[in-house]
Amino acid sequence: MGDPEYAPRRRGGIRRIDFRRAITHDFPLKAAALAIALLAFVAVLESTPEEAVQTYHIALERPEVPAGYVLRGALGEVMIKLRGPQPAVARIAPSDLHPTLDLTGADFTRNELQDLPVRVPLNEQAIIAQTDPAVVSVRIERIVARSLTVQVRFANDPPRGFMPGAPTFSSSEVRLIGAQSLVSSVAAVLATIRFGDTPIDISTSASASPVDAAGNPVDGVQLDPPTLQVSVPVLSTSSTRTVPVLWSIRGSVGAGYWISRVTTDPVAVPVQGAPAALAAIDRLDTGPIDVSGLTANASFRVPLLLPAGITLLQPTDAVVGVTVIPLTGTRPYPQIALAVTGLGAGLAADTDPRTVDVVVGGPLAALAALGPEAVTATVDATGRTIGTGPADVVLKLPAGVTAITLQPIRVTLTMRAR
Repeated sequence: MGDPEYAPRRRGGIRRIDFRRAITHDFPLKAAALAIALLAFVAVLESTPEEAVQTYHIALERPEVPAGYVLRGALGEVMIKLRGPQPAVARIAPSDLHPTLDLTGADFTRNELQDLPVRVPLNEQAIIAQTDPAVVSVRIERIVARSLTVQVRFANDPPRGFMPGAPTFSSSEVRLIGAQSLVSSVAAVLATIRFGDTPIDISTSASASPVDAAGNPVDGVQLDPPTLQVSVPVLSTSSTRTVPVLWSIRGSVGAGYWISRVTTDPVAVPVQGAPAALAAIDRLDTGPIDVSGLTANASFRVPLLLPAGITLLQPTDAVVGVTVIPLTGTRPYPQIALAVTGLGAGLAADTDPRTVDVVVGGPLAALAALGPEAVTATVDATGRTIGTGPADVVLKLPAGVTAITLQPIRVTLTMRAR
């Protein structure tokens, strides 16, 4: 039975199959089927995109931080490795990559270095982006302000036989604004003046420069005003001379306070001595004043320190006044839950939105002492009946702090039966 072509043959009682005939029988049909199968296999391979890897070096972009804060630290470049389907990777150009720091887990109450992860926003969901480094150490600080009295610094000596008189400024104080650690490190604000070759009085515009206790410039601090008009008389040396009095302060005021102003009385004093001795001095220093732990304004009577060969025409002490005020700053309170007060009997209420964002300001010591529940927000439902309408948000703040921002200031109040 069946096709005699494939009928098994017997030899010596054993059934045998003719493989040659089985292969060559209907060979064109079998070859066509094999070709179709190969073409289908190739099509499947070509339809599956190959995985590609591309590496770029991109400058890390500085993220936006909340108002009242500044992010410090060198960001530099990161290496971004893209991995995914070849067509998707090929569509991404370096200009499409915007690596930045993820501030989701940042602690804005810490005034120290913290590691923040680097993230790369991508529209291509099939692509995996890896960065090196994966985290960057930065410092997030409050922005604070303080004022300092300007001091003059001479870049060279006056012409021979002459000396500088007491300088005057268009503004005796400069306001410093910047990160808390930078502003606190400023010990003085200097205006540098250079004498000319001829002995004429100086009246010029000079840039204000903040410096630390070692005299090194402090970068990153904004000054207001940034430049000053400075006048310095150039006086002939003689047996008498009037020189300015410069105060000398030691120690640090109490935590959370800073020195906003220092005054001396008298501002300048006449001295006498040999011409060579007079030419060697440009000021008289007061005795050292210890302000350690000071938290309020104070006055100190201290002697003037006289160099050898110099005497006062009228012996006197100096009275140094030190003005101390609290450092101020801000603190955010995001997503404060709204509470409804004044509900009538049998009524309930909902607000839209349910939370508000608040930023409070005040002395740093008072802000540091605030707890997470220190600021509350309420909506007054007194006299309201069932229905929907606008309602103002009322804040309750601790003593010593004020609200800087409140978002939103008005919400939608929906009254319903309980």
